[in-house]
Amino acid sequence: MSKRFLDRRWPWVAAAAAIVAALLLSMVEVTAPGGSDARPRGSVDDIARLGERTDLNVLFVLIDTLRADRLGAYGYERDTSPELDRMASTGVRFARHLAQSSWTKCSMASLWTGLYPARSGITRFDEVIPGEARLPAEILKEAGYRTVGLYRNGWVSSNFGFDQGFDVYTRPAARPRPPNIRAENPTVTARGTDEDTLATAIEFLRVEGRQRWFLYLHLMDVHEYVYDQLSARFGATYSDIYDNSILWTDHVIGALVSHLEEQGYADNTLIVISADHGEAFQERGFEGHARWVYKETTEVPFILAFPFRLEPGVVVEARTRNVDIWPTVLDLIGLEAPPATDGHSLVPEILAAARGESSPNGERTGVAHLDQHWSQEEGPPRPTVAVVDGAFRYVRVQLPRGGAVAEQLFDASSDPRELEDLADEQPEALSRLRTIADAYLATTPPWDETPTVEIDEMELNQLRALGYAVPGDR
Repeated sequence: MSKRFLDRRWPWVAAAAAIVAALLLSMVEVTAPGGSDARPRGSVDDIARLGERTDLNVLFVLIDTLRADRLGAYGYERDTSPELDRMASTGVRFARHLAQSSWTKCSMASLWTGLYPARSGITRFDEVIPGEARLPAEILKEAGYRTVGLYRNGWVSSNFGFDQGFDVYTRPAARPRPPNIRAENPTVTARGTDEDTLATAIEFLRVEGRQRWFLYLHLMDVHEYVYDQLSARFGATYSDIYDNSILWTDHVIGALVSHLEEQGYADNTLIVISADHGEAFQERGFEGHARWVYKETTEVPFILAFPFRLEPGVVVEARTRNVDIWPTVLDLIGLEAPPATDGHSLVPEILAAARGESSPNGERTGVAHLDQHWSQEEGPPRPTVAVVDGAFRYVRVQLPRGGAVAEQLFDASSDPRELEDLADEQPEALSRLRTIADAYLATTPPWDETPTVEIDEMELNQLRALGYAVPGDR
């Protein structure tokens, strides 16, 4: 395509809803996940040789606000996720995976840069990923991929630096929600659903799909508690509706996977599934996210579906983190990740698990971080930090006055929901993890300055429409 054409709003972005909407709706309603699998059978050697392939596409699906323990593949008793469960059962599932924050912008900055929040420098509402950061889309673009990002969450918009390396980075055109769609999060007023994202993605594949591509879809319907009538299976409580929205999103993903199979992409596309954070349901007396860094808001899924199926699928039991995602994906496809990230390639863990061997790198420590002043224009940092090491989770909260901190310690081996504070009973573990937290908070970004941006009222309103408290609201 000519550069002049690329500089315009791409026709597949503008035309997607009109061209694909009717087809997509029928696909979502009738697709039955778990049917035939068009991929060939693969082996551990095929995983190891992925980097030798020159035909491989990468699809990254980020499901905003999806906690791991609400998926069947992670042990949930409800059938919320048949398509994701199928991917996990024929691919790789990372059993203990930690997001780096419970707030989208901070978490996604860590995911893309491979740096923990204190090192990415993105912990407040107006901070921007600097141009010095080398993001995965830049690496993929230089390797010859067509790079496209479709998002509906304003915290990952271009003005915060998330568009670096993308040929096209845009919000899909939003249609009014049809009558069969329900949106029962009372804070949400935005139009559109993930059908719009999927319609745009399908139209992109129709126009550009025969080139090598990297496609990033940031899905929002779980965050917004959106679902359709067919997904209304689990009741009407806040928690039930969340499960309904997961099933709806699973159907949407199933429709995309079916499309990939029908168009011949199943055997040359690596699919990456994860989330930016989870959601709380009164485990500690509060609901939602972007407030704390306990298990319910930081334990998320990470699933890899290869262009072949594994029988059986692989489970990596060792602790993994969102900062590991892109070092892993780039390593799998034969590209080098940026140096000096906090994340590591998990390819050795994948190959070891596929061979029935123990993790070659043992247990890695994970960190999650949220500045509780993230939405304030003024005020010093007030970090709450979780350090996860083995079965222990240390949570430190800086109190509002005097700089004092409150500490908690949980042991998931005896308390899987991490609700019983053992700080007084485990002083040695508490001291050891406190030292790790102190060292972490003393780290700084690898660049001289983290830029900031002024957010205009339209952008603030878009964020308010997602249910966020933004500057000026407090």
